[in-house]
Amino acid sequence: MSEPKKIILVDRKGRTTEIEDSSQALLQKMYSSTAGRLAMKAATIPIVSKIGGALLETNLSAMLIDRFADKNGIDLFDYETREYTSFNDFFTRRIKKGRRAIDRSENTLVSPSDGKVTAYEIAKTDMFIIKNSVYTVASLLRDKKLADRYSGGTAIIIRLTPDDYHRYIYPCRGIKSHDRVITGTLNTVRPIMNEFAPVFKENTRHYCLIRSERFGDVLQMEVGAMMVGRITNHEPGIAPVEKGEEKGMFEFGGSTIVLLIEQNKAAVCRDIIETTKKGCELKLRQGDVIAESII
Repeated sequence: MSEPKKIILVDRKGRTTEIEDSSQALLQKMYSSTAGRLAMKAATIPIVSKIGGALLETNLSAMLIDRFADKNGIDLFDYETREYTSFNDFFTRRIKKGRRAIDRSENTLVSPSDGKVTAYEIAKTDMFIIKNSVYTVASLLRDKKLADRYSGGTAIIIRLTPDDYHRYIYPCRGIKSHDRVITGTLNTVRPIMNEFAPVFKENTRHYCLIRSERFGDVLQMEVGAMMVGRITNHEPGIAPVEKGEEKGMFEFGGSTIVLLIEQNKAAVCRDIIETTKKGCELKLRQGDVIAESII
């Protein structure tokens, strides 16, 4: 059996954390046999996650909160002080005002959520590569005409884990389009999973365009993951939105947000690019700068 892979996280102060990806051995074992592959396929069916989500909405599930918070190092001081009625009520908790600093400059694009961030160049051929898995924007969006708009641009991936704040915001000011919903499976979004399945073009996902003055048309996509029963967006239709305005939330589980930026509209922060090239992820918080306008 191969050595367990490590997820390497870097913060903006240059501090590095290595986390052993405990899912590697299990996934390798499951995908090495027919029975295991069938079991994994069954586990990714949305109804399975919905059943799990329903259980986590019961009053009885509230007993899981303290252990979960301790295990994931969640600082409860950051969040509203109240009694939670279920585990999902806790998981979708609101943060206290002022505990996330949103950069308000008109020239910056900010991270819509807490997460582990990487950035990938989108080739003129529509392809980009994540952990040796090849994606096309067309397969991600299921819209070839829209995908062409991002040729030569950048895909920014923000991977959320259970310790992160699971509500997310708009990264810039603009006019948002109608949401588009693509129903799919619900694979785990751990990095190792890209060796077994192209999760971002298989998983259930929602996306919209944000037409902005300084960044062109920014595409924001929320990707569901195993045990995420719902992606909840507050405004499904066309509407003006403000930078830092809450867009929605994920329920229990790891999740991902994908931002697509058009070519020559914004420069992604150098530390994100360099960290990605090294095979690492940059740990950021909601509201941190991820790109600057070049229009």
